[in-house]
Amino acid sequence: MNTYSREIFLEIKPELEQLNRNLQKMIEAEHPILYAAAEQLFSAGGKRIRPTIILTIAKLIQQKLDISNEQKRLAEITEIIHTASLVHDDVIDECEKRRGIKTVHNQFTNKIAVLAGDFLFAQSSWYLANLKNLEVVKTISKVITDFAEGEVQQGTKSFDTQISIEDYIEKSFYKTASLIACSCKATTMLGKKEGNIQNDFYLYGKHIGLAFQIIDDILDIVSSTRQIGKPAGLDLQNGNLTAPLIFALEEKPELVKLVNQEFQNKQDINKAINIIKATRGIQKAKDLAQEHIQLAIHVIQNRYQYIEIKNLILVSYYVLDRIN
Repeated sequence: MNTYSREIFLEIKPELEQLNRNLQKMIEAEHPILYAAAEQLFSAGGKRIRPTIILTIAKLIQQKLDISNEQKRLAEITEIIHTASLVHDDVIDECEKRRGIKTVHNQFTNKIAVLAGDFLFAQSSWYLANLKNLEVVKTISKVITDFAEGEVQQGTKSFDTQISIEDYIEKSFYKTASLIACSCKATTMLGKKEGNIQNDFYLYGKHIGLAFQIIDDILDIVSSTRQIGKPAGLDLQNGNLTAPLIFALEEKPELVKLVNQEFQNKQDINKAINIIKATRGIQKAKDLAQEHIQLAIHVIQNRYQYIEIKNLILVSYYVLDRIN
């Protein structure tokens, strides 16, 4: 655990511990297989970065008041939605491991995994409705639509060497940043803050989410399977062209041939990774993530004093620090 995360998570340790206990209760199902499948990912832990951001924002805007039960529940709902999307993602990407353990479809079957993902989405929707706040329901419900849009965009651009950074950012927004942006906004809604504050935190979440995805994509290239808890190079294998590769294509046209052949030979993935590492692709991707971190911080610095937003700034740098 790095310096950033130690300080951030210490601030909200009781709330995160309660969140982990509540998640287990919230995913209970009558069918033991469905419950076991849903529990599979929660028991594997995870960074809990989304609830951390939500709870940190809630502490900031509530000032001397306690975080409300609705805001705590929103943090739980957000983590369930995120987990549901991972279950479906792993089926689509044929990923064998997640967080170092077998994925749900690998432990059970594709059918069970899809049903488990659907079950989690349904559970999150039920708890969301029980917040009894129509605007929050509308805001968070859009996220599930965005997930589907992101998957479709990713599928249509599979192994497409003409993909632009703009295409990549748009897809990344739908797949990752939308949930964080909408959750940040919904937290301020539950705190009864006015529209301009809601929009500021939406932008903060959007840029943090984009940075998070870019860093994840860098890790897919530079990390080992042991470090990231899932096979390295999986994005390349599935034809999901990410920022490091898109930037590397500008320097090394020979990558085009490997992509067009869909990495058909076993050594092609390692070959591509080595070529990417020999370019400025990874550094350019990191610079892009840094740019989004700075945009996120700039939004909240315009509204609050440093001492008030210190933990949100630490969250921002924690996202970036994952590749150091």
